[in-house]
Amino acid sequence: MAAMLKIGHRGAKGHVTENTLASFKKALALGANAIELDVHVCATGELVVFHDFTVDRLTNRSGEVHQMTLTELKALTITGGHTIPTLDEVLQLLQGKCFINIEMKGRHTAVPLAKLLAHYITEKKYSYTRFIVSSFQYNELEQLHALNPNVALGILTQASIARAMDWALEFSAKAIHPHYSLLTQTNVKRAHDAGYKIYTWTVNEPEDIARVQLYNVDGIISDYPDRL
Repeated sequence: MAAMLKIGHRGAKGHVTENTLASFKKALALGANAIELDVHVCATGELVVFHDFTVDRLTNRSGEVHQMTLTELKALTITGGHTIPTLDEVLQLLQGKCFINIEMKGRHTAVPLAKLLAHYITEKKYSYTRFIVSSFQYNELEQLHALNPNVALGILTQASIARAMDWALEFSAKAIHPHYSLLTQTNVKRAHDAGYKIYTWTVNEPEDIARVQLYNVDGIISDYPDRL
């Protein structure tokens, strides 16, 4: 079995403000061999790396990410003195350094993401094996699969691994991304037997990490990659 991926959740969220360039650098310094991040489309069409649908929690401003221009988003200072990066900036930082899990968080992300990844694959010789695109959203998964079936997909679920496997079959996905509370030895084996990898989230406590490691998961997403 391949070595388990140590996946930094939004970088090293437990140490540095999430989804920032500094957080991604910190995760790598702490031994992560993979990074998980979230993307939204802003009002001017760029993909920005940010988790929430609004900027309220991490800045002193309020507003929805998709209604703000890139210039407006770049002018914000988020907790810790950081700025919001674009996905292009993050890919430039991480390219070749680790495996990347891109979560399509916002709506209408599939088209610009397919376009950006195509640019990296054709122009910058980015490898399909170095990333996976995940989402909870059926429509985004469906659209990205239609646009580029070569992109590996991961099906996020907080409710049912069986349901996620149904979606995975429909979209020829490579992995199931379940919340760790859903995992059992049996359903992990069932997913593996069906040909899917299991990347589980968000596992922070040592006892929980030890438990899911016993199930031979393929990767663990954690705020503390140094604990993996």
